[in-house]
Amino acid sequence: MEHGGSVGVDDAERLRLVVEAAPNAMIMVNDHGRIVLVNSEAERSFGYARDELLALGIEDLIPDRFRSAHAGYRQAFFAAPHRRGMGVGRELFGLRKDRTEMPIEIGLNPMVVGGEHFVLASVIEITERLREQEAEAARMHDALRRTILDAMPFSVIATDAGGRIVSVNPAAEAMLGYHPGELAGARLTRIDAEPRATAEDGSPLAPGAELERTYRRKDGRLVPVNEAVVQLSADGVGSAAFLIVSYDITKRLEARARVQYLATHDALTNLPNRELLMRHLDAAITQAAAQGTEVALLLLDLDHFKRVNDSLGHHIGDELLLQVSERLLGWTRRSDLVARLGGDEFVVVFSDLARAGDVDDRIEELQGVLGRIDVQGYELVVTASTGAAVFPHDGASPAALLKHADIAMYQAKAAGRNNSQWFKPDMLGDADEKLSLSGALRQALGTDQLTVVYQPQVDLVSGEVCGFEALARWTSPLLGAVSPERFIPVAEDGGMIRELGAWMLRTACADIAALQEEHGHPLRLAVNVSPRQLRGTAWIDEVVDALHDAGLEPHQLEVEITEGLLIEDHGDAIALLERIRALGVRIVIDDFGCGYSSLAYLARFPIDKIKIDRSFIQQITDIDTDAAIVDAIVVMAHALGLAVVAEGVETEVQREYLQRRGCDEVQGYLYAPGVPRQRALSCVTR
Repeated sequence: MEHGGSVGVDDAERLRLVVEAAPNAMIMVNDHGRIVLVNSEAERSFGYARDELLALGIEDLIPDRFRSAHAGYRQAFFAAPHRRGMGVGRELFGLRKDRTEMPIEIGLNPMVVGGEHFVLASVIEITERLREQEAEAARMHDALRRTILDAMPFSVIATDAGGRIVSVNPAAEAMLGYHPGELAGARLTRIDAEPRATAEDGSPLAPGAELERTYRRKDGRLVPVNEAVVQLSADGVGSAAFLIVSYDITKRLEARARVQYLATHDALTNLPNRELLMRHLDAAITQAAAQGTEVALLLLDLDHFKRVNDSLGHHIGDELLLQVSERLLGWTRRSDLVARLGGDEFVVVFSDLARAGDVDDRIEELQGVLGRIDVQGYELVVTASTGAAVFPHDGASPAALLKHADIAMYQAKAAGRNNSQWFKPDMLGDADEKLSLSGALRQALGTDQLTVVYQPQVDLVSGEVCGFEALARWTSPLLGAVSPERFIPVAEDGGMIRELGAWMLRTACADIAALQEEHGHPLRLAVNVSPRQLRGTAWIDEVVDALHDAGLEPHQLEVEITEGLLIEDHGDAIALLERIRALGVRIVIDDFGCGYSSLAYLARFPIDKIKIDRSFIQQITDIDTDAAIVDAIVVMAHALGLAVVAEGVETEVQREYLQRRGCDEVQGYLYAPGVPRQRALSCVTR
């Protein structure tokens, strides 16, 4: 008997005997699909008697959904008979007499008996084999899942429906300080440091959005985490009903607290800044109004502080400010507040006073509190001009008190400095220094008294000058050189800032266009813009006209605004910035971190770049300095897609530190001060 060969009568009997002895179900089918020979194993497998099987066609042993296709396969097979080994081909199912199905494998052997064509099918039921394969696949899947969970850096805790811990991964054990297996069987209350909200069905776990929670370690220490609860399906997870995935957010909370602290405290002295001062004043005024008491506000401006910076250096000035802040804290009560407004200005708030006169003696002590201060071997005599205002007599709001104390402080300066002045209503009409400056500045507009200088901005990657910041300068024939810190506020208060800003923008655009033509490469221009310039839409026309007339592209212009503009949220101003940014002009936050800092505003408003305030840069004294504030600003700004420029860079150490931290650009005396347009080209080609 050979594959595909003819079989005689004696051979046919031998074939029947061989088929009967086979351990598999054997079924012989003719070319019409009728069953002509079966063995006992076929009877057992399919549940039919032999006579019943011999009365059936082969398609009767196949589920209905496969019969039509199988008939086509059979006809094709007999048209081109060939031997097919076990397990070769498609998956098949057999249909038992009781209409249940079983997975099978079939081997086919064509043959000829008495001149007729048949196929002998060897059929094996593979139900048990498939179960074993599925079990093995499940074991491998479980092992892979366990491996993944064990390798995950996140804490993963599986619990049952009642909140009892079923298993934990190594990351969870490490975070919570437990040995392997210690938490199995414990309730979640073992690790929860705060009550857990229950689900509607009473389950101790409620799937939902990620939450910040606090866990308790084995040693009792608390661990803040970000947690997500996932409800598991009932398939293949055993007794586990929930997965609790979490990770330690200690560093995130520390960074958040640091940013929040920066938003309310001065970076140099750690004293409350303007924002926290205004909050404290508001609360103190509310309490005083309810109790019938008074609040006194003192505004101190250190006399001739600029001379210290100019002659001894900013590092000496900073150290002096630190010592002054410490002396003021030692002079006041715990219930009083000492704040730094910026520069050399401090504020002291005395609350819960029966009458403001109670602090007269304290104010007289102030000059003695300051007095002689030793700073790195320099003995400095420190005095202050102090203005004072009282609630409710001099103002009913924090802003009014601060304004009136400021007016009184300028009176103290006008009176020769080193004295204190209480606010009086008639001070509002005095022709103080601001009025004198205002008149002189108004006459200077449109004359050659006003000029523009340019400070280069350097790309830290290429080391090349990428642009200039335009800075206004005023040299009065009567007053001499007047610093921008003095005349810019006067221009704002006197309504001259729009005219001054428009002139400066036109001049700077023309100068930069000429510079880049001489240099042969495009340059950027940064100009400062006052919030008062952003009132109305005329400013946009001024920008467009200045760029067009100079031949500059909008993306070459950077507009620098202060944080105060964002904090106060002038809706019209923000809308105007969005319109100018849509043209391609870039928006920069100037002096970031000084006073009003709030990183939240960076994500809300149309900002492209932030400029770190020079006070932070001055803290970088060597390459290993831990300037955490600078580091945090750079990282968080880049995370928001913002570029970072540092101003006030004066040393090579500061430049290298900033470069290592990924700061994009720098400017400062290390490269050049503000220089006239005629000398700016030398900065580019240096």
